[in-house]
Amino acid sequence: MNGLLLSGGMDSISIAWWKRPDVCIFVDYGQKPAAAEEAAGRSVCEAIGIRHEVVRVDCSSLGSGDMAGLPPISLAPVPEWWPFRNQLILTLAGMAAVRLGVTDLMIGALATDGQHADGRPEFIERISGLMGMQEGGLTVSAPAISMTADELVRTSCVPREVLGWAHSCHIGNFACGGCRGCVKHYRTWKALGWEPH
Repeated sequence: MNGLLLSGGMDSISIAWWKRPDVCIFVDYGQKPAAAEEAAGRSVCEAIGIRHEVVRVDCSSLGSGDMAGLPPISLAPVPEWWPFRNQLILTLAGMAAVRLGVTDLMIGALATDGQHADGRPEFIERISGLMGMQEGGLTVSAPAISMTADELVRTSCVPREVLGWAHSCHIGNFACGGCRGCVKHYRTWKALGWEPH
């Protein structure tokens, strides 16, 4: 059984459409845009007919940067950086995945995510090894790790009306238009030759 960590953004929505996992898992860890991300993911799962699981653990007091609504700490490589965020989310999603019988958990990491240490192939390999050595034998994979966002969208063949549900803003439940998530969202639409929704 395979699962997908579904953030509700363009990348994970494209992977959901492309790979059709048995279950998608959304983690509300206290990030500012959680409600919109969850709604976007749920809409896609309903359209495809995929089970949508939600994990809620408020870690907002541990956050940093745009997604926590706080100034980034000095270590932050980018404004939205949250310490150990992917490790945290994968651990929480992994707990749900093992309970559900998932053996492979996919994430939406791309070639362009290397600015974060936890978006690089070596992180995926190591976190997969760590989770795989524990009870449940869960592995983590990133099927789009060699692609850019527009390459992933093209490969997935996700319809633009489905991709239009994506929520990419890092600071709230409505697109601000200026954060790095919104900028990437609009750049991807432009690279595809589509008008953004």
